[in-house]
Amino acid sequence: MNFIIVGLSLWLLVLTFLWWRARGFRQPLAEGTDKANWQALAAETKKISDLEKVVADMRGNNLYNIQKVGLVRFNPFAETGGDQSFCLSLLDGEDSGLVISSLHSRETTRIYAKPVSKGRAAGYDLSAEEKQAVLKAKRVNK
Repeated sequence: MNFIIVGLSLWLLVLTFLWWRARGFRQPLAEGTDKANWQALAAETKKISDLEKVVADMRGNNLYNIQKVGLVRFNPFAETGGDQSFCLSLLDGEDSGLVISSLHSRETTRIYAKPVSKGRAAGYDLSAEEKQAVLKAKRVNK
């Protein structure tokens, strides 16, 4: 019987010590606050949680918008004067989109568009300049 009383007394003493120690850590945080301050803090925490949800929704919804752009200017013909031709890569968050190429010569300008899926050509072979534009676009967010 004495063993049980001694054991319970020791347990009560340990719990009391732990409670006072935890109270000592919490006390500086709670000084100068009242119920209204705690309610305001809870409301702010809820606002932050709501904003985190909105940001996550925006990230998911904007995955398929143009996010990455790569531009390469080049001279496809030796007889023309400068880098008048270009390849423009427009990719979304999954590296899908299109490459627009413009080939400029003295007589004419031709414009081509080719689809890109997951960073690779989709249905058409890409020229070296088009591949370079896709690589530039993919590096935008890295």
